[in-house]
Amino acid sequence: MQGATASEDLSPRMEFQAQTPEASLDDTAALKKTPLHALHLSLGARMVPFAGYDMPVQYPAGVMKEHIQTRTSAGVFDVSHMGQVIIKAKSGKYEDAALALESLVPVDILGLAEGRQRYGFFTDENGGILDDLMITHLDDHLFVVVNAACKDADLAHLQKHLGDTCDITLLDRALIALQGPRAVEVLAELWADVAAMKFMDVRHCRLHDVSCLVSRSGYSGEDGFEISIPADKAEDVTKRLLEHPDVEPIGLGARDSLRLEAGLCLYGNDIDTTTTPVEAALEWGMQKARKTGGARAGGFPGADRILAELEKGAVRRRVGLKPEGKAPVRGHSKLFADSEGKTEIGEVTSGGFGPSVEHPVAMGYVTVAEAAVGTQVYAEVRGKFLPVTVSALPFITPTYKR
Repeated sequence: MQGATASEDLSPRMEFQAQTPEASLDDTAALKKTPLHALHLSLGARMVPFAGYDMPVQYPAGVMKEHIQTRTSAGVFDVSHMGQVIIKAKSGKYEDAALALESLVPVDILGLAEGRQRYGFFTDENGGILDDLMITHLDDHLFVVVNAACKDADLAHLQKHLGDTCDITLLDRALIALQGPRAVEVLAELWADVAAMKFMDVRHCRLHDVSCLVSRSGYSGEDGFEISIPADKAEDVTKRLLEHPDVEPIGLGARDSLRLEAGLCLYGNDIDTTTTPVEAALEWGMQKARKTGGARAGGFPGADRILAELEKGAVRRRVGLKPEGKAPVRGHSKLFADSEGKTEIGEVTSGGFGPSVEHPVAMGYVTVAEAAVGTQVYAEVRGKFLPVTVSALPFITPTYKR
């Protein structure tokens, strides 16, 4: 919170940048609105500009309670600002769409089973990350969800490189996330078959007599679902979920603290064009088929650097960071090997107080010599060098339904 001292500032506070280039805090007329905008206002949400949209940062309960609600019961998030894209080969064959997208991502798309989703990222010629995304095999096409702030650039990127062979379509649909240990029971009251879904399964279904696309996924570290809904039906479905006594609305503030505890990257903070997937500790997002010796090794932007780093290692590494005491260490804080601040070794990219673990949590990059779990480093906070311990990620135990 603004104006608090280090010892007082225990809020989970958002790490993402609320301000956007196209709108000031006072110029909300320039902001886009999701299909759930009126519902947010009726629920008493505090709205902020984010990625060009007027979005709910919190509701009357507050970020801390919303965070705990999601960890212990269930919460609904509006993530309709994200881009939902269909990629379909002009040949009509899934294989052609998959191979086309593989030219832009170091991910095995051809081997993705129908009805399954996979995490991936666009890379550039230097091996940097242009955006991270979710990729689903649906029938004869791909369904891709991209970040809101990168949506326009991603569409242009896809059109430039795949437009000759594929049709690229941005869908006009809402997207909500139902997250938490009670999420499956809540959703099963509208669609019983949801209980049989596994983590990263994707299914078409009808919720409240509305045709929806449901994936068993999310970005909180909890079991849960993301639900794509026709824009004109989004409020009806969301209200139906909120009628359940175990469900509360959750804003972007708690979404940020939840993903940080879960060790999940926020694009623009923890990953961007200056970070490679290997530096970002995202090797798990690259399958064997695309690595050296694999059936379709390389062939994506930045492959030479990324494949070399997979074999030899990178010079720096994204790690978890646990500050001593109760004072959070925020993003952009410099990291040093010594308590005098003589040897700079990296930077914090996300940081705040973790309500579930009841201590400050952070992520950042350090040189590989300091990347081992248990290593003590020092963060510069208001001219002082505070001890911070390199920690394993995530800070909580995920509850994904494997």
